[in-house]
Amino acid sequence: MNTQTEQPTEIAEQSILNFHTYPFVGADDWRYAFQTAQVRVLETRMLSRAALSDMANAESYEAAVALLSATEYAIPHAGRNFAELENILRLRRTELRELFAELILDEPILELFAARNDFANLRLALRRTLTEKPLGTDYSDDGNVPADLFQKTLEEENYDALPDYMQHAIDEAVLAYYQDKNIRRIDYAIDRVQAEFNLQKAHQLKNVFLIALFRIQIDLTNIRTMLRLKFTESEQGPGLAAAERNVFLKGGYITPEQLQKAPDLGYESHGQLFFHLPYQRLVETAAGYLASDKSFLKAEQQCDQFLTGFLNSTIQITAGPQPIIAYLLNKENEIRTVRLVLTAKKSSLDTKLVLDRIS
Repeated sequence: MNTQTEQPTEIAEQSILNFHTYPFVGADDWRYAFQTAQVRVLETRMLSRAALSDMANAESYEAAVALLSATEYAIPHAGRNFAELENILRLRRTELRELFAELILDEPILELFAARNDFANLRLALRRTLTEKPLGTDYSDDGNVPADLFQKTLEEENYDALPDYMQHAIDEAVLAYYQDKNIRRIDYAIDRVQAEFNLQKAHQLKNVFLIALFRIQIDLTNIRTMLRLKFTESEQGPGLAAAERNVFLKGGYITPEQLQKAPDLGYESHGQLFFHLPYQRLVETAAGYLASDKSFLKAEQQCDQFLTGFLNSTIQITAGPQPIIAYLLNKENEIRTVRLVLTAKKSSLDTKLVLDRIS
């Protein structure tokens, strides 16, 4: 079976930061002048933070849905059930990805972002196959590989029809899972292969924005993992196994060695590990909330906020693929947030918890 090629040497090098808050987003590309202008108009139609907060503060699910009546997420008055909402959100996501495919002129960038769906489909198919549990079949049709091919190839154990990066991910995930049949190891393995794949492609494209984006995403994934490991240790007692501490992804601005120190420290000391990095406030806020509320809500909110801040820094680009990529990711996050808020309202969750997650 084919395996992934070695990482570029740039990925393995020790992190060197030459920025204060967000890395450089690259230069203008005037081939994208019209596409960038189109995206700038679409950005003005996105839901504001105030609008999302109003939904969270609404007195009921029906009242929250009513606040969407003048937006693209409006549900017909006669049928405001949750299934109808899900259909509308899926339709908006499909339309968004179709628009992205129209606006991006560089086919390798389009294929790179479509690969996200391949990895998501593979994750679901592996979980279903290895655990022999019905975990759902919500496969995406927006990837480079037909969605129905994943389950078929895994059941037949013939992976030749899949791209090399998918075959490599299967190898890594299967080997990791059968160490102790821990389903979380499937996620760790796929995250690692996907991170390597993203960075390799970004370096091949010599795209500084994509390199920065993927390195930040690696860091945010590692910060979530760091906090989860710390919480596990604080609840179950000290002494995480070395294998557990060896799950951090490589290639980010934070070195794995820095992250491995965190479980041995108190929550109040986590921020100090990152005093020289732009993540200090993020980690302090998330760790403090985890210690006081035993919840990862603030960790998710702070990671989303940091990534959004980086994406919004592409406002300095007059023409280029950067604003289009930023719009795709920001709009996908908006769709997820609408679903999150309305799910919470439908389930009558505490409004404070919803606000903690989104603002």
